[in-house]
Amino acid sequence: MLRALLGAVLLLATLPAPAAEVASEIVVHSAVAAGLRHHDAKAVWAQMKPGDEVTLVREIDNPHDPNAVRVEWNGHVLGYLPRADNASVARQLDRGNPLRARIARLGKYRNHRLKLEIDVYLRL
Repeated sequence: MLRALLGAVLLLATLPAPAAEVASEIVVHSAVAAGLRHHDAKAVWAQMKPGDEVTLVREIDNPHDPNAVRVEWNGHVLGYLPRADNASVARQLDRGNPLRARIARLGKYRNHRLKLEIDVYLRL
């Protein structure tokens, strides 16, 4: 019996240790946020950095865009996903899919207007 127990212990000792769990994600949408000059982006611009999480808020009752998706950072409204390509993200949010988003890049256009690139992703 002891011999069988030692054999089992030795067998377990030779098995590889389980790999640390690695979070995987798939970027499902990238966009340059719209309407930054109408909201809080300029006031908090210096505090934001690439990689920061942003919140996507679905605005079903928005009178200007039935697919409106607002982009917020730390409670500040930054702008919206562009109307021209927000339908797929809006549809997924409406279905309850756990989409997340982050700042991909902060920049400025030649006319000094702010440029905020957002990556929308799904964590696996």
